[in-house]
Amino acid sequence: MKKTILVAVMLVCAFSTLRGAYITDSLNYTVRLGYSIGGTAPIGMPATIRSLNKYTLQPNYSLGFDVQKELKGPWGLQVGIHLENKGMEIDASVMNYHMAIVVPGVESLESLEGYFTGKIVTEVELWMLTVPITATYSLNDRLHFRLGPYISYVTSHSFKGYVYDGYLRDTDPTGPKIDITKEKRGNYDFSGNMRRFHCGIDAGVDWRITKRWGLFGDITWGLTGVHKSSFKTIEQTLYPIFGTLGITYKLK
Repeated sequence: MKKTILVAVMLVCAFSTLRGAYITDSLNYTVRLGYSIGGTAPIGMPATIRSLNKYTLQPNYSLGFDVQKELKGPWGLQVGIHLENKGMEIDASVMNYHMAIVVPGVESLESLEGYFTGKIVTEVELWMLTVPITATYSLNDRLHFRLGPYISYVTSHSFKGYVYDGYLRDTDPTGPKIDITKEKRGNYDFSGNMRRFHCGIDAGVDWRITKRWGLFGDITWGLTGVHKSSFKTIEQTLYPIFGTLGITYKLK
């Protein structure tokens, strides 16, 4: 409830700022459609992740509506509401990677927790409503830069996958060895441990090609991990980091 109130307050403050700056004559309205590439990743590559074997593109589309107010000189303020789908699917090789998995036929499907060495597949999907609040700087009539914070409410989320071609050391790195094969792989699902609210930094550029149409590029860097702070099964904090390219259409 407190986080919902925070989002509402941010929206009210942002639009009040625009409304209060005697602005009705200089509001610009833009619709944007984009495609995102990225993933949930730790800051720095931990030693337990040995290599990235495969990255599979996902249907990471976004649709947004932005309102921009021109201020003094080249500066402005922009507020938006974006519907986004951000996800990834990766196959990586790991060593002594702390995990909790379910292995069919082992301990009656109970979860096993320990240190896994082998290959791991992770599938992540996030549907969210995002409110970016950015300062804008117009280099000229065609090129505009944006930078500021964003806050997202995640409407649905999934974080699951499986491990294979390796072994799990039960409980600690020297514990009993449990072989994991392609035929008897270990599954995991940490969807229930994910956050509903994200916040981070949004940096982008808009390039207007014609009076109405343009292109844009964005980088969003999450400052909060995708999992709750109480979640410790994966030892590294995973941040949502994505780049987006797309088209814009200026309504006014």
